[in-house]
Amino acid sequence: MTTSRRPALGGLADLEAENALLLAIVEATSSGPDVEPLAAAVARLIVEATATDVCFVHVLDDAGRSLTLAGATPPFDCEVGTVRLPIGTGVAGWVAEHGEPAVIVDDKRADARYLPIPALRGTDYTSMASVPMTSDLAGLVGVLNVHTVVRREFTPRDIRLLTSIGSLVAGALHSARLHRRLVSRERANERFTEQVIAAQETERRRLAGDIHDGISQRLVSLGYHLDAVAGTMRTDPAYAEQQLALARELADITVDEARIAIGGLRPPVLDDLGLAGGLASLCRTVPDLDYELTLGDERLPEHVEIALYRIAQEALQNVQKHARASTVHMRFAVWAGTARLEVGDDGCGFATGMGGLEARDLQPDGSGYGMRSMTERAELVGGTLTVRSRPGSGTTVTVTVPVPTG
Repeated sequence: MTTSRRPALGGLADLEAENALLLAIVEATSSGPDVEPLAAAVARLIVEATATDVCFVHVLDDAGRSLTLAGATPPFDCEVGTVRLPIGTGVAGWVAEHGEPAVIVDDKRADARYLPIPALRGTDYTSMASVPMTSDLAGLVGVLNVHTVVRREFTPRDIRLLTSIGSLVAGALHSARLHRRLVSRERANERFTEQVIAAQETERRRLAGDIHDGISQRLVSLGYHLDAVAGTMRTDPAYAEQQLALARELADITVDEARIAIGGLRPPVLDDLGLAGGLASLCRTVPDLDYELTLGDERLPEHVEIALYRIAQEALQNVQKHARASTVHMRFAVWAGTARLEVGDDGCGFATGMGGLEARDLQPDGSGYGMRSMTERAELVGGTLTVRSRPGSGTTVTVTVPVPTG
């Protein structure tokens, strides 16, 4: 175990020494956009310059609900990323919640704010100081903790210096987090593009298969029948008439298949009736089911309407195949920049393990529910699909999609 090698933090006797430390912190914060290397470098500088034994840099998560250990001096650097404290828990959590420093000179266990964390061996250290890391732009970014083995009276000057360091680090950490979010968003956009291309290729393969196996083959057969008509019209009129009737039948079937193929690309009903009318028409095609409709008449971008229509179509097919339901309800509305579609039934339902679950996690073996397909359609338009179900209480599929306003 290390011990303090320098005078107390207040022993940084002159402004020159403090300025040198702050300059080193500034240089460390300029080293790069990654949170963990930045936090580790700052922790090392603080320990070396302030005669403390260990330093922990806890960073507030993006949701603002907990702190994560992002940087630490040895031997605790191996714990980075593994220690999390909810806001309000432990000394660091208290500092984050109240936005003010905390000092414990000795007897940590007697302090109600103290929470032993075995991985950080807090009981091996006698004194500690904890300060919030804040910036004017970002507000609270995290908490900075220093500990000493020997008893230490942290002075107001100590706390001011640590607070100044915290402010410098907060700005850099905020920039690092923004960079991380930007990178994450770019990766999400890349995945989104890949999903769009994959979906397009899947649709093209399906359409090509439909045309080859159905329309093309029937057109070839149609040509044979017409050739037979041409060859026997004078010699065998009855046979020619029979072939002509078969050709007409094939032509009708081919037209129907062409319409189905076109409908697979874009449902014509959306052009004729709009999304609300298309959804109502879908419900009317479901046999042996009563339906309750609450449908707003708002129009959405074309690609969003197609996605919602297809999701509703698949949800209704699932009801037919699996739900053993008597009634379906469908609701559609746009409010506060969000389109919401809900398809529910009063059928048998199934166990999800909790009240609500993201569809991507809901894949009951053998259930036949096309959760993955519906989820992917929702995600391709920037939306979210959730499923709620319980045995005996039916199933509800809900899609929410942000839509432009104004």
